[in-house]
Amino acid sequence: MAKSQDSFNKKEMEKKRRKKNEEKLERKEQRKAEKAEGGVKTLEEMFSYVDENGNLTTTKPDPAKKKVFRAEDIILGVSPRDSSPEDAIRSGQVKFFNDEKGYGFITDSETKDSVFVHINNITGTLRENDRVTFEVEMGPKGPNAVNVKLVAG
Repeated sequence: MAKSQDSFNKKEMEKKRRKKNEEKLERKEQRKAEKAEGGVKTLEEMFSYVDENGNLTTTKPDPAKKKVFRAEDIILGVSPRDSSPEDAIRSGQVKFFNDEKGYGFITDSETKDSVFVHINNITGTLRENDRVTFEVEMGPKGPNAVNVKLVAG
């Protein structure tokens, strides 16, 4: 007895194609039935509107509730952050510092983020677990601690 030339994949593809055609015919029949019943929507019925809260509705918005915005008042992107001088100085603890290589990391006490520090940005000497104050500047590879000072105590 000879084997069928149709593989499993070919049979499945044929089934999918037939099913898709049947669904298409059903949708066509439904549209014809709706048209015969008078269920066709007019252009006005197909419109959707956005109300003052940003929700979609089928009713037209009231012109009396229309708000006017000036283009200058619209801010695109991230809003600017108010940075005060006292926020710029942060405190933290030295997590790791290598004197030979001249770099280390400080854990910020507020955000618990790890900030890179280079020996050129330090006043004095640092050891692990020292309490320090510093400022953060963005470097090419992320945040860097600058003006690092040892806290007495």
